[in-house]
Amino acid sequence: MKIADNVFLIPDVIANPYLIVDVDGLTLIDAGLPRSHKKILDYVASLGKSARDVRRVLLTHSDLDHVGALAALHEATGARTCASNIEAGAIAAGKASRPIKRSGPSFRRLILAALRPFMAARPFKVDQILTDGEVLPILGGLRVIDTAGHSPGHISFFAPAADVLFCGDSMVSTEQGLRGSRPELTWDQARAADAVRRQAALRPQIVCPGHGPVVRDAARKFPV
Repeated sequence: MKIADNVFLIPDVIANPYLIVDVDGLTLIDAGLPRSHKKILDYVASLGKSARDVRRVLLTHSDLDHVGALAALHEATGARTCASNIEAGAIAAGKASRPIKRSGPSFRRLILAALRPFMAARPFKVDQILTDGEVLPILGGLRVIDTAGHSPGHISFFAPAADVLFCGDSMVSTEQGLRGSRPELTWDQARAADAVRRQAALRPQIVCPGHGPVVRDAARKFPV
């Protein structure tokens, strides 16, 4: 699904992965649940590209639904993998970077508990550590934004030239607009609120969240 020039949402994968097309190759943002690599690579092929055209995988954080297929994707593509220092440490250990709270809807908790033994992430050593303010040579300059709160090392990515923000799970979207990280999945609620304010100040026109639909005309749809 085309989001903007050279920006695509890969459909039917839990925790929306996004694909950026540049002259030097493809960049994937987040890697979905285990076994999602097949759908991701099929979508790459639908654009007339090959697995080896994927040059980078950028990770917003270490939750299973964002890194589950990372090892398999790396094996298929040889892509360079990038994350924040805290999240890279968790990915290397094959776990989330903070305990998940046991509050929230009981049905969701039961489903997650039942699936956990079958959906573990393979430990994986990330190639490159990303830091706040760093600008990557992607989409005319892709800025790394510290958006800790949902998790302790969560990062987002903002492309001013395209006016697109990739916010991971620092925000989720509904048909009505954006809201902050889900409380039951949030490491630090105060920092999560700060992360929303920091991203709102960028006034992006398009926000690409990890969960929920892409939000257009987004500058006026941030939570108050």
